[in-house]
Parts: sequence; structure tokens; C-alpha cells
Amino acid sequence: MIASNFARKTIVVIGNGMVGHRFCERLVEFDAARQFRIVTFCEEPRAAYDRVGLTSFFAHRDAEQLMLARKEWYLEHGVELHIGDRACELNREKKTVRSQKEVQIDYDICVMATGSYPFVPSIPGIQNRGVFVYRTIEDLNHIIEYSQHAKQCAIIGGGLLGLEAAKAAYDLGLETHVVVLGPRVLARQLDDKASKTLVSKIETLGIHVLLDADTTEVLGNGQVEGLRFKDNSELAVDMVVVSAGIVPRDDLAKASGLNVGPRGGIVVDDHLRTSDPDVFAIGEVALHRSMVYGLVAPGYEMAEIVAANLCGQSRTFHGADMSTKLKLTGVDVASFGNHEADATQAKAIVFEDPFEGVYKKILVSLDGKKLLGGILVGDANDYGRLLMTCKSDKPLTMSPSELLLGPKGGASSSGVGDLDPTAQICSCNNVLMANLCTAIADGVCTVGELKSCTRAGTGCGGCIPLVTDILNSELKKAGKTVNTSLCEHFTFTRQELFHVIKIKGYRTFNEVVREQGVGHGCEICKPTVASILASLWNEDILEQATVQDTNDRFLANIQRGGSYSVVPRVPGGEITPEKLIVLGEVGRKYNLYTKITGGQRIDLFGAEVHQLPSIWEELVNAGFESGHAYGKSLRTVKSCVGSTWCRFGVQNSVGFAIRIENRYKGLRSPHKLKGAVSGCVRECAEAQSKDFGLIATEAGYNLYVCGNGGSKPRHADLLAADLDEETATRYIDRFLMYYVQTADRLTRTSVWLEKLEGGLEHLRDVIIRDKLGLCEDLDRQMQFVVDTYQCEWAAVVRDPEKRRLFQQFVNTDETEPTIEFVSERGQPHPAPWLDDTVPLGQLTLLNGKTLDETTEEAEPTWVRVGSASEFPVNGGATIKHGHAQIAVFNFDSRQEWYATDNMCPHKQEFALSRGIIGDIGGVPKVACPFHKKNFSLQDGSCLSGEDYSIRTYPVRLQDDDVFLLLPHADALATAPAIEQRLCGTACTTCAPA
Repeated sequence: MIASNFARKTIVVIGNGMVGHRFCERLVEFDAARQFRIVTFCEEPRAAYDRVGLTSFFAHRDAEQLMLARKEWYLEHGVELHIGDRACELNREKKTVRSQKEVQIDYDICVMATGSYPFVPSIPGIQNRGVFVYRTIEDLNHIIEYSQHAKQCAIIGGGLLGLEAAKAAYDLGLETHVVVLGPRVLARQLDDKASKTLVSKIETLGIHVLLDADTTEVLGNGQVEGLRFKDNSELAVDMVVVSAGIVPRDDLAKASGLNVGPRGGIVVDDHLRTSDPDVFAIGEVALHRSMVYGLVAPGYEMAEIVAANLCGQSRTFHGADMSTKLKLTGVDVASFGNHEADATQAKAIVFEDPFEGVYKKILVSLDGKKLLGGILVGDANDYGRLLMTCKSDKPLTMSPSELLLGPKGGASSSGVGDLDPTAQICSCNNVLMANLCTAIADGVCTVGELKSCTRAGTGCGGCIPLVTDILNSELKKAGKTVNTSLCEHFTFTRQELFHVIKIKGYRTFNEVVREQGVGHGCEICKPTVASILASLWNEDILEQATVQDTNDRFLANIQRGGSYSVVPRVPGGEITPEKLIVLGEVGRKYNLYTKITGGQRIDLFGAEVHQLPSIWEELVNAGFESGHAYGKSLRTVKSCVGSTWCRFGVQNSVGFAIRIENRYKGLRSPHKLKGAVSGCVRECAEAQSKDFGLIATEAGYNLYVCGNGGSKPRHADLLAADLDEETATRYIDRFLMYYVQTADRLTRTSVWLEKLEGGLEHLRDVIIRDKLGLCEDLDRQMQFVVDTYQCEWAAVVRDPEKRRLFQQFVNTDETEPTIEFVSERGQPHPAPWLDDTVPLGQLTLLNGKTLDETTEEAEPTWVRVGSASEFPVNGGATIKHGHAQIAVFNFDSRQEWYATDNMCPHKQEFALSRGIIGDIGGVPKVACPFHKKNFSLQDGSCLSGEDYSIRTYPVRLQDDDVFLLLPHADALATAPAIEQRLCGTACTTCAPA
């Protein structure tokens, strides 16, 4: 609540890029008194997104995956966001900011976060059609569109963005040339030898690099035809991407009279204040001590400093660490500290392996006591440890050579124990070693908890390995064992539990927890065991429905509002017109939102639980099967049209993709799986961003594994080349089954490989060379899964008992909508979740009392709600009492029954009966299927730390009948579910008449 004795100050943030957004985040966090009104202008058509991860856009083509925050975040925190509206006038005398759309805001403080724009050389032909810059999502969309009709592309610039652009062009199937003005790539990060190593690695990929190439003209009559250089040589290309540096966007500052540097940039002091004390500048537009920083981490630090100072702290900016670690064109590259120190300051230690393309160089003070900086190319695994050692004020405790070559005598050490408390571990969020140590000393014992309470690793994620090392080191120092247990009910890892279940032959969760665990399970171990059982025995998962997460329990993806989406399998993306018509008719009949997915399928959103069997029946009758979009299993095998239609195709990628998808459909795994088959090296199916991908060659297929196009994209690695279909399939069989057996829960193949000792070469040893003697067993297990496949949708459609599991209410055939739909672009979708909602029991009724108080006063009676056999064992179901929905849980393993409100107060969704029940510290609880909020089944309190709760009701069994002690229905709710959800403040909507 805003205090009434002061007026809020208005802060206008000009620019909503990564740094501008970070300032808004930090100001919201620091401004506990809510003394500031925040207004931000964003000239792009979308709010702030991850520009550092821009290249990943080429893999997924989904701008939403790059967003730093949804619009709801700005609404929730009261940040006024003006999207697609550039601030065009800063009147410092009147203290106003005016936008292109004539929005005028009076400000108390203005923060300039306008960033930079690409430097484009003024040479003849630079305006030709086919010349692009590499800066925004719109730029990338234009590049993708134009590349469809191009063959050769030149990238002007050999810096960070230039090399990223080169890899993007190469992945688009273009013959790619990197044109560099100087004698080396990454001139600000690498020395000559490091540059040569990187260039060699880049050219091995098939990307050409031209050094010392001064471009003087873009050839072509209105359209790019090539480049001409200072020595009059020419390069024939039909597309050009300019990525030759940045220029601060200081035009608005200049026009307002602020001081700017001779080469651009708004001049700021150590508090990031401009020549106007009420105007600050942060990020790439700020010129601090004659330096403009082109990396995001310094911009984040600036944003935090300004936000902190506005809220009463006293911080200063003294320059930023330019250390950086990146994966460019698939090659690890890192530099840290003073990597340019000369012989008067430092001695160099160099390790070079030309066969592996690895170059490492560290610079140590002349007395051998201090690490000053270094460069790593090809292998940057030691970056975090070396960076922290470089930042530490402590003298080296080992010989300098050991920093590169490891401890002498075969000893091993992570080196984190010697880090100074002031060492910055996470530069994105300015988290120090001391912050982590304090949190661990206070009881934090997992990486997830450490990320949550310190924010370390929640930025770019590059510090996570170091954070993990620090956690393990500090726990070991404290005499604590690093806990790798699955949860409190099992002391095993998932891999260990997999082998126990396989050897013992367990078939149910109850057997596993009784013989190998303690307690009654939870939302972590139950789905994990369920997945293992499905991977091993491939039995119908609905035989053990209540240990499944809600998606697997109802064979569909739960969506906002509690509805589900239906995704039929479309192998390889190939579908007949007749099947398309069926999908359209089903979508129209059930009023479903319809969307083409990124995996060449059609998604039908908005189905209520009780509608699912009827929808599936129509689809199954038309020849469709479950697409397993809800499971940790194979989703899709994407394909291009290959040699069937494409003039470039060299293999029948569609046919192979269909065979592959039909082979692995239904395979349960630690995380979802995606595959692809591309018919030629142009890679239209994006096979290198999948868990397994095949790219056709004249001789067969190249098999790539462990790619990931998700939140942390990773290009797949080449496992084997020029394989025939039979061999490729055999290798995929073994790869997938080995992953299923050895990966941790919820671990993608990309992360699994990064943690796998021996990495890719170990995989080759296991899968191709059979070094562990496992291949026969892996082949047999996969064939068993293939032979025992059954469509889960069809199984439900044919079985009346299974169909009954989808009934909305146990005690009536009535149905009641629980979701408010709104229309957008002619299709329905759920209304946004409301902010500032209150639990139903806290609503004020006409009598002036809350619903909880009215319920307490109402005389309860025992109400029969069904037979015991109608409620799932060790699970929940819903009963209807007037308009009230009540979740009833048969906790059979405890020989107890419980009843609670069905509405989770977190987002006011009627879904608690679909949650997994279990126990925590012996307390029986249910986990909401939406966001895993845990509630005690005994008293309704929230066990996740929030201050809301749910009501509970006594349950009694009499013979086979289930009775609940309930107030009169009118004392609970007289309004339908949708109206109850709309109650965001005290109202009379739900009150009895």
C-alpha cells in the first residue's frame, strides 16, 4: 500500500532493452516504500528480450522464447510500458519526455537506456537490397526471409556479433564468408595465436574467413552481387550482413543538450549521472571514463547501481570487468582479466594443442604470485575457476603452471576454496562469493535454493558450474554430505532407482516405496518412478493414474484456466487433406483454439477434462493417435520434404522421419525428446537443435545428438557420419535407451551430455564401439518398447472404466465451466489471471462477514458424495455441492480420507483434486498441478510458504459410502465457478441471497 503522506516521484526510463528492463526490475525490488512511479518507452514492437541469445532465434523462430518478462510482469509491478513508441523529445527545462505517439510524461528522474545501433560503413552500394544489420528480431526475420533466395553471404565484421551472424548464415544453408578489416577475429578478446586457432576451427566447419580485408564497395545494381576490397579483389556474394561494431544511440541526449563524448556516448560520472543531475545514462549509451561498454554485464551493473542509489543506498561505478565466455560457431571462447599485459607486467604460460584446436594462455605477475588474465579457445571448462582466481586478492597457493595443467602428483582440486569473499561469482546479478557462503551457512543445500535466494545463475547461466562447485565445496567444509537423493522418500538418484527397479522387477509405485523408500511419496518421486516403470515395462500409464503428473494422468497438457490441449501425432509432419478436415471439424465442434505447433503438428486448446474422451474418440476413429505432447517422451520428428519434392534434397527425409517417429512414439524418458530429419545440408528441419537429428548426405545420413532449442540452446554434436538408415536407427536406439537409463530426472539430453564423464567420445564408446558391453541389452530394451506400444487415447476410448476417470464430478453427471474465455483474432483463449485476487473464503458477503465466518456459523450436516470405489486410490476427485466444488482424496496408503476446497488460492483455479498427494515430514499434502503449491490435507495450510490456505472438511466412511460434513450449499457458494474466480476484491457476487 502506498503511504498517503508523500507524492510518488516519476521515473521515466527511455529504452526497454535488456539494461532498461534490468533497471526496472531492480528499482521494483529496492523500492520497498513504493515511492516511485515507473514509466518506460520501448520503440520495438515487443518488450525487452534476450539480445545476447538472439542467435537462438534461428533455431526456434519464436520471439516469445527470448522475452525477459511477460506484459503481466509490468502490470503486476505497476510499471507503465509503452510498446512500439519511441521517446523522441527530452525537455530538461520542463522535465518532460514526449513520444512519437504524442505521449507526454512529466518526470522527476530520467534514465537513458537507449543502447546502441550497428555501425554501418559509408561505402558505395551499402544501401543495396540484400544488405542487413544484425541487431533486432526484426533484422533476423528479414535475414531469414531473404536467405530463402540467396546462396552466398558475407559477414562484414569479425567481432562477437559478427561470428554469431556467420554461424546463423551458415545454419541457414548459405555459403558463408567472414570479412575482417584487421589481422584477427575477436581483436578485443584474443591475441594472434588464439585468433588463428579460432579461425582454423571456424574454417573446419565450412565457414570462410578473410583477414585484412578492407571493404570499399558493395557491388550490384540496386541488389547485392558482391564485395570489392581495397586491393581491388572481389568476392561474389548475393547477401551481406554488417556487424562491424556499435555506435551509442545518443541522438536524443545531444538534442537535449546533454554532454556527449567526441566519438559518441553520454558522459556520466561514477554515479552514472549525466551533466544534468536528474538524468542518468546506463548501458551501451553511457560513456564512463572515456569507455563505452558493449557487453550486457556492465550494463546490468550500471542499472543496479542507479536503482540502488535512488532508493537511498550509496554505490559507485568504477568500470566493469570485460571478461567473457561464449560459444561462437560451436567453439568455446573466453578471455578474462588483463589478457593484453605485456612482458613488462607479466609472464605468459601457454598450452597449445593443434590437433584438438585448443589454445590456452594465462598471464601471471612477474613474481608468480598473481594471475592477471588469460585467453581460452577450444576448451573453456576452467574459465570460472581461473576468473575467480584472477579476481582474488590472495596470492597464488600453487605454482602458476598448475593453474593450466592441474595439480602435480595427480591431485585434484576445484580451486574454489581459495576464492576471496569479495570475488564476484555472478556478474549478471553481482553475486559475491560471500553471498553464496552466507546462504549455504544458513542452511541452503541445493543449487536451486542457492539460485532462488541469491539470484546467482539466473542471468546468462554461465556461472552455474562454478556455483555448483562452491556449494559442494562449502558443504564438504561443513562436514555435510552433498545430497543427491531424489527426494525425502528415496535416498537414490534417478539412475540408481532405475537399476533397482529393473533388477527387482517392481511394477508399481507402492511396491517401490514400500521396499526401497519411506513415507508415501510426493510430486517429485511419484512421476519419476512412473516414468521409470513406463520406460521399462511400457504398460498403460492409467493403470497407475494417481502417481502421474496431471498431464500424464489426463493424457493432455494442462493449460491456463485448467483446460487441456489436444495434440494428435502427425508423423514427420505429413497429413492428408481428409485428416486436416477432421481436425478442423473437431476444433469447431468443441470451440477449441487452434494453432500450428513448431513441431509440424496441430494443437487444439481449451478442452475441458470431461470432453477429452469424446474428442479423442472422434480423432481415433479418423486414424489419429496420441501425440504424447503431455509426456516426458518423444514429441515429434520434424522433417523437410527432402528428395520427395525439394530440388536440393538428396534423401527421402519425410519417409525416414515417419519411420523414426513411429518407432519411438510412446517412449518414456527423463525429459521430453525431439528429433528431426533434414533432406540435405541446408537443414530446413533444424536437426542440429534437436535431441537427435539426421542430416542427409549423398552417402546416407549424419547423426547428431544432444541438441536443444529450448531456454538454453545448444547445437547437437556429430556422433557418426554417412550412415545407412538401418545403422542410424540402431545408433539412435542405443543412444535413447542409454539416456533413459542414466540421466537424472527432468534432464534434457544436452545437459546430460555436458555432465557425462567423457562426453561425446564416451557416447561413441558405448553406442558404436560397445566398450561397456551394453549394446545387446540396449537393443533388446528398445525393441521391447517398440513391440509393446499402444495408443493411450485409444485405450481410454475403448474402456468405460478409464473414461469414468475423466468425469468432472463423482456425484453427478452435470458439468460446470470453470474458465472464462475471451476472443482474440477470432479464436477463444482463457482470460488473463487476475492480480490481487483473494481466496474465496475471505470474500465479504452481504451480512458483512467473510465467507469463512459464514461457513463456520452454518450448521453442517453429513452429505453422501459417492461410493468409495468411485474415488481413485491414492488420488483425488471432485464432488459438486451446490455451486461449490470440493476435492475428495482417498489416501489409501495411509488408510485415511481427506476433503478440501478444490480451488487453489494461488491462481483461483479449480484443480486441486487433480494434484498428486503425498507427504512431507510426515504431513499429508496435495501439490497443485499448476505451480506445485503444497497444501496440508489436515488443516489446509500452505506448505510452500505463502500466507493463504484452503478449507478442509471432515470425511466419514460408512460401509462403501463416503460422507462429508458440509455446511449448506448456499453457505459455500451460490455463484458458478467462473464468477467465483472473477472475485478479485470483496464483493457480493458469491453471497447467498
